[in-house]
Amino acid sequence: MTKTYHFNMKDKNMNTIILRFCRCISPCLFALMLISMVFLFSSPSVVSAEQALTGSQILKQVDENLQPGNLEMYRKIINIEPDGKKKEFVLWFLKKDMDKIVTLFVSPASEEGRATLRLGDNMWLYIPNVGKPIRITSMQSVVGGVFNNADIMRLDYHVEYDVADLTEDQDQHLLDLKARTGSVAYDRLRMWVLKQELVPTRVECYAATGMLIKTLHFKEIKDIGDGVVRPAVMETDSPLYQGYTSIMISANLKKRELPDEVFTLNYLSRVKDLR
Repeated sequence: MTKTYHFNMKDKNMNTIILRFCRCISPCLFALMLISMVFLFSSPSVVSAEQALTGSQILKQVDENLQPGNLEMYRKIINIEPDGKKKEFVLWFLKKDMDKIVTLFVSPASEEGRATLRLGDNMWLYIPNVGKPIRITSMQSVVGGVFNNADIMRLDYHVEYDVADLTEDQDQHLLDLKARTGSVAYDRLRMWVLKQELVPTRVECYAATGMLIKTLHFKEIKDIGDGVVRPAVMETDSPLYQGYTSIMISANLKKRELPDEVFTLNYLSRVKDLR
């Protein structure tokens, strides 16, 4: 015999109604209802709506994935000329906070012991036996090739740029970034970001005139150390350097805490002692 359940709709106490309903239905039916509700509220459409990221959030996550906090790592830079000739450099890279970077030249032997320091927008080059560190600019290059000093000693993107626009292209996020100040190497960037990994695949760098200065290509996403999964290779080309290519390979990343003293002009001659 089929049971018929009756509710007194004059009962204005909704809690009482719900309680009576729960007592009336069978345990199996109640369980099915719960499962249906869980499925409904955990469906991809609901989650994606709640977890949709803003352009600024995407950019900050890109920075966290590329250079997570205070760290050290090694970088090999390979400059390739139109005739195929190559010149290689190995740098030891140290980063603290969002505005302190030191690099130490490990090879070739002719460059060993040189070091650079970046504090915010200010950069210096230390050359052993030369005396005081020399002021350098973001658009110069301590290694030649297509990479400039801003590329080699890059601060987090969100420190130097605001997100002007967020769209989609080729199933990736496309961020249009505008420099916060005139002292930044590039006035504008267009950055393509993988949606799942939240790392860039390509960055186009523009001057204030709108001229394309260079394009950075990010490749080979893998663990480069300490569980950090990100592009291990960054390759660049430029219409201003036809036929020239520069490649930067990052490896052996480790989280490391260093005192502020390390990121000072007086310490550059002793940075090698920390390796």
